[in-house]
Amino acid sequence: MTTKSGLAHDDVQPIAMNKRSMGFFSTFSMWIGANVVVTTVFTGMLFVPDMTFLKALFIIVLGSLVGAIPLVLMGNIGTRTGLPTMVLMRPAFGQRGAMLPAAVNLITLIGWAWIQAYMAGLSLNHAVTFLTGYSNINLFTILTQVLVVAISIYGHKGIEATEKLVATLMVILAAVVFSYLFIEFDAAKLIQIKASENPGITGMLAFDIVVATAFTWIPIVCDYNRNCKSEKTGIAGTYLGYNVATLIAMGLGATVSGFSILGNMTQTYDPVNLIGAYSPLLGLVAAIVIFLSVLSTNVMVLYSATMSYLSIFPKQRFWIPALTMGVVTVLGSLLKEWLMTKFQSFLLMIGVLFIPIIAIVLVDYYIIRRKHYDVSAILEKQNKLYWYTKGFNLHVYVSYIVGAVFAYYFTYVHPLATGATILAFLFTGVLHVSLTKLSQLSIPYSKGIDRNA
Repeated sequence: MTTKSGLAHDDVQPIAMNKRSMGFFSTFSMWIGANVVVTTVFTGMLFVPDMTFLKALFIIVLGSLVGAIPLVLMGNIGTRTGLPTMVLMRPAFGQRGAMLPAAVNLITLIGWAWIQAYMAGLSLNHAVTFLTGYSNINLFTILTQVLVVAISIYGHKGIEATEKLVATLMVILAAVVFSYLFIEFDAAKLIQIKASENPGITGMLAFDIVVATAFTWIPIVCDYNRNCKSEKTGIAGTYLGYNVATLIAMGLGATVSGFSILGNMTQTYDPVNLIGAYSPLLGLVAAIVIFLSVLSTNVMVLYSATMSYLSIFPKQRFWIPALTMGVVTVLGSLLKEWLMTKFQSFLLMIGVLFIPIIAIVLVDYYIIRRKHYDVSAILEKQNKLYWYTKGFNLHVYVSYIVGAVFAYYFTYVHPLATGATILAFLFTGVLHVSLTKLSQLSIPYSKGIDRNA
């Protein structure tokens, strides 16, 4: 990244340690702002009444603690190298082969932006309706995403400053909402809600879903953690920030779902409805929390989509793809209810596509290459070190395809009661190591030498 001030000077070049800006609080705030978001709230709402409230909280905490481990490990690669996530695909997949995960990530992030922009539009519409009586969901969805674009095109520094403010406000407002819920409603009754006799989501599947939620952030984590001042800062800030945020967001979702059952209300992905029905003023506060959460998350999503694009076309100026994709996300967000009906399938699709990729990169860096990437060779697309066979690492592609088929089969064709996230991750990682050894590349590969070059 260049150090010029002003509009859109971010790039895929490594960031020197003396140019980095994120200390512990900045990193902590970044991941609070990222994960206290309505989609995470909605995930927590899925668990009650399929299981008891206390069991749901236990699974949320445990799954978050486990899921944050690969998130932190991937983010640490970004801190050590100063490179964004999709550029770090090159050593494993090859200089040309890395374009596939970058393209998939780009498309996935645009899908995220669509869903979340609509949710933010709903919340902003609720707030404006409460204050003025005016309602126009389409307008407020568009305005939300326009604001996201305006922040994103100022690059990482603009995002970092925004996240600090937004994260602080969200935690305060979330505490207000939680306090109201437990004062207004009977917490003892919430704890006493019995689990469904025929649950759609078992405890193991819920655990897998919580872990999978962490995996949705791994493809973008290095885009931000490459700005961390030290490895210790990046690891501690990310792990604590992500876990606190997940507990707040999913815990709020489980709480809202439980109280909606006690109040004989229809469960909804919008917690503002429940809170607003009992206290319009607190409904306004909840709407602001949701709006700020989606705003902060979508800024990060659009920024990372742009970085994914730049990993494929590095000579492009940052603001051009940022603005172009911003327009695409504005238009896509108007699909509205269709987006929500596809939300759970969208999460499953991300798992199928990205769990094998993350497994390969983590195993490649920490086990096969023993925590060493040649940064200069990564950035030189014609460099033989990561060129392999015409730019593609073929045995890594075999690992990815087989891992993706494994994830697809046990997600869609023969769904497992335990979920497929952890199994697909472990399966692909072991397969990658095995194929590396079978191809007789294990020793030279770990030293950064390629026999296919």
